[in-house]
Amino acid sequence: MELERLLREDDAVSPVIAVILMVAITVILAAVIATFVLGLSENLNSTAPQATFSFEYEQNEGGTDVLTTTHQGGDTIEGQNLNITADGAISKVPREVYVGTDVFTGEITAGTRATVDNTTFKDDSNDFISKRKRLDAKLDLSGATIRVIYIDDAGSSSATLGTWEGPDA
Repeated sequence: MELERLLREDDAVSPVIAVILMVAITVILAAVIATFVLGLSENLNSTAPQATFSFEYEQNEGGTDVLTTTHQGGDTIEGQNLNITADGAISKVPREVYVGTDVFTGEITAGTRATVDNTTFKDDSNDFISKRKRLDAKLDLSGATIRVIYIDDAGSSSATLGTWEGPDA
């Protein structure tokens, strides 16, 4: 009978399982070694700081928009690692503008504020909007999307820490 022969047979599948396990261990070891050799382990430890930002939008007496960004809480961040970007911000005479550098400076902790207005936005000629003629010197953020972006020291990774959208965005 077949059942008796199966019970008496000494052959088993352990050699097959042993080969599969050795191949799996080899693949895992190769992946770990490759990670360290290629320097990928450095990127595993660099994470963006955890921080919360709030935004306060207003239009001042001069008719230009002002956006105050406040670090509400979380990790302390060096100002050189923070950048503010703007999509859709325009001067009153329709022209795309962008945020100049150094909006955040020094050590950024809870309660630190940064203001963006026509003195921090530049046009394509790299001039601040506030230096233009009076009519042209106004900033419109109503259709803009403003982002606070963290960039690590090496410049190899970045993360958006806060986003604000204008009322018409």
